[in-house]
Amino acid sequence: MSTVLADKLLETVYVQGASDLHITVGQPPVLRLHGRLIRLETKILEPDDTVALMRSITPDRCQQELQQRGTTDFGMAYGDKARFRVSVFKQRGNTGMVLRQIPNKLMSLEELNTPPIIKDLIGRSRGLILVTGPTGSGKSTTLAACVDYLNESIDHHIITIEDPIEFYHYHKKSTINQREVGVDVPTFSEAIRRALRQDPDVILVGELRDLETIEAAITAAETGHVVFGTLHTSSAAGTINRIIDVFPTNQQDQIRTQLSTAIIGILAQQLLPRIQGGRVAAYEMLVVTSAIANLIRENKTFRITSSIQTGHKLGMQLLDEHLFKLWKDGIVSKEDAIAKANLPDGLAERMLRHEQGLSSDEDDEGVDEKDEDDVPTTKRNPKIKYM
Repeated sequence: MSTVLADKLLETVYVQGASDLHITVGQPPVLRLHGRLIRLETKILEPDDTVALMRSITPDRCQQELQQRGTTDFGMAYGDKARFRVSVFKQRGNTGMVLRQIPNKLMSLEELNTPPIIKDLIGRSRGLILVTGPTGSGKSTTLAACVDYLNESIDHHIITIEDPIEFYHYHKKSTINQREVGVDVPTFSEAIRRALRQDPDVILVGELRDLETIEAAITAAETGHVVFGTLHTSSAAGTINRIIDVFPTNQQDQIRTQLSTAIIGILAQQLLPRIQGGRVAAYEMLVVTSAIANLIRENKTFRITSSIQTGHKLGMQLLDEHLFKLWKDGIVSKEDAIAKANLPDGLAERMLRHEQGLSSDEDDEGVDEKDEDDVPTTKRNPKIKYM
């Protein structure tokens, strides 16, 4: 398989607007289009085909890593049309690849329909902001939009640490330096520690994948920087628990305290197919107030979901609330919404009530719940202070 054929495949991905290209032995190339897998009408790939394609686009250093570790990741440009994040791997002794398309045009926060409060959070002078969700949920696109918003509006020094670099950013009002793990720096945690000596205002960490990286990110947020990070979690409360559970038991009380002062917001997202074609994101938004910081510190994260539900006026929303609205507005199907819900049975029941005309306007918007002391959170904290 030649470079010419590789270009044809990349052109097909670009023209079709596919999110991914799958290359593996025993079937034709496969596109992921609007969340669905579609086989191209071409020849079935043989082992020599996938090896030739891999060699035509993979840098020498990554080919060496593939031989040593059985997998490698890198970013590549397709002319001036798009970039691709490429994962090459061994499977059953053969070579496979998945190429994720990264459009050259950055989407804005408005185009992504993110909760408006996110602009206030990323404009803070310090704090940890997490964007979470499963693989392929658009976390990188959201983070790139956040960086671009800051780049256009504030004179910051922004450092991104990625593996590999996905979206390219160019200097506007801000100065942006992008460091690639394995090329510019050995590890995420080392890059964060080094970044603290490089006069940053904002540090973007591509993935909080281990204890050392999480620890370094929390420290950076505590010491007067805005830190963006990602995790593969589906809810705000689950994100807090995941971070704490990474640490040994004897350190968890200390981490709860540190996290409660460092973290300022969590945006959890899911990507769903639109009924009319294309895809749309559903969001859960947690804004960390002093009351929620206390819940984190006191190991009462089970109450965070209730706090989000009563925090609409502060810009918060539950994922299942947003899924319900997308379904009610005819944007996504019932089946797709329920499949992405954190509490699918509860969402299905609520949809059924709505279809039967049993839900009130208050139910559609989400009702305030009382906490375990039977005092409404919104009344007990009339003037909530942000951390």
